Amino acid sequence: MKTTPKVRDEFYSQIWKLVLPIVIQNLLSAAISSADVIMLNYVDQNSIAAVSLAAQYATILFSVYYGLGTGATMLCAQYHGKGDTRAIEVVQGIALRFSLIISTAFALCALLIPDLMMVIFTDDPALIELGAKYLRILSVSYFCWGITEVYFSVLRSVERVTICTVLNAISFVVNIILNAVFIFGLFGAPRLGVVGVAIATSTARVISLIGCFIVSACSRSVKLKFSALFVRNKVLFRDFVRLTLPALGNDIVWGVAFSLYAAIIGHLGSDAVAANSFVSVVRNLGTILCFAIASAGSILLGKIIGENRLEDARAGAKKLLKLTFISGAIGGVIVLASMPVVLKFASVSLTETAMHYLTVMMLINSYYVMGAAVNTTLIAGVFRSGGDSRFGFICDTIDMWCYAIPLGLLSAFVFKLPVLWVYFLLCTDEFVKWPWVFRHYRSGKWLNNITRESDEINTGSPDTPAVSEPAQ
Repeated sequence: MKTTPKVRDEFYSQIWKLVLPIVIQNLLSAAISSADVIMLNYVDQNSIAAVSLAAQYATILFSVYYGLGTGATMLCAQYHGKGDTRAIEVVQGIALRFSLIISTAFALCALLIPDLMMVIFTDDPALIELGAKYLRILSVSYFCWGITEVYFSVLRSVERVTICTVLNAISFVVNIILNAVFIFGLFGAPRLGVVGVAIATSTARVISLIGCFIVSACSRSVKLKFSALFVRNKVLFRDFVRLTLPALGNDIVWGVAFSLYAAIIGHLGSDAVAANSFVSVVRNLGTILCFAIASAGSILLGKIIGENRLEDARAGAKKLLKLTFISGAIGGVIVLASMPVVLKFASVSLTETAMHYLTVMMLINSYYVMGAAVNTTLIAGVFRSGGDSRFGFICDTIDMWCYAIPLGLLSAFVFKLPVLWVYFLLCTDEFVKWPWVFRHYRSGKWLNNITRESDEINTGSPDTPAVSEPAQ
């Protein structure tokens, strides 16, 4: 089958229609975390460090949601190409079941044992106390976040990305305003520091959930139906588990490992933690375009594969990879260009040692974003569009848990290398896996149509019940 000229001509315009709203969403998310650091910079270094460490649980939880969301996207994007709305609703219900169970567990831990959660990342009593206050208030937001992220993933998979952008924009505005109010004590409000940041974040996520209900009520396509939680379909459930568990495992492996990087740095002193807090913000800004291309590519390629245009999808993947290299280079330039501004601003609260760490860490991240960009696009974008989530799970498990984390632990606590050498070694993880990632990409084993015919979904095999109505 040859690639049709029409697809060849239209791929870039189609991908940018998806990329631009996702870039705005990612920019808003990065801006929220940036605002936390910027405003807390006027409080003290401990507040910045404590929130940075406590936020590692949000990183882990986001990895869970991203895994569930991309698992749902793998199926929903292809069924969207096939035009099967009923299957999309069932998949959404399955994803919500998993999301609510995990969100509830995190929320209960944050509410009941926040001190123990902080001990994992630091042994500094001041940071533990501040972080525990932050986590306890943030617990309510985890439950709301679990619902909104699944719904956003499904909306994006059916190309309704603008709606997600609008809701994220509203959440961003609320978060920023409340951050300012509670950190600086505006309009007569008390100055609450890290507690104020937690209140602002939780309120914004509650409002985001309310926005999802409003969108669902007005939507003619995919609705947020809690009744879908009770729909039973063994065929789609089996497909979801088969495809999502590796994706979920991959993102949990990545998220927990990345948080352990922060934990290793966290035990090297508050100077290292504070510097890493600023670096994380800049790195997030540098990877916004890269990660948006990965998300958009997964949606568009999934739709094309669902239409059974496999050669068109292969050609689209090549174009996507070219865009990724360009966006990775742009991300590196963004990191370098932001250095003078970031260093001048950080000097308000950071010590001389922390400032030295920050300078070198930013230089390292100027090229690190390229490694992250390529791997994210191929593993979470291209491979998952064809239903291949297993490779990424195996690749990241070996790379991060058998290479990067042992290397970080040995360099920090056995050989006791300087902080910056430990950080540099941890940042080699993305490039180590490039040879295997590129080889898998060239093999084409990721390219699969994973949809089923409607009669197979609705009737199933003899031991598989049909898609049922919600349980009463």
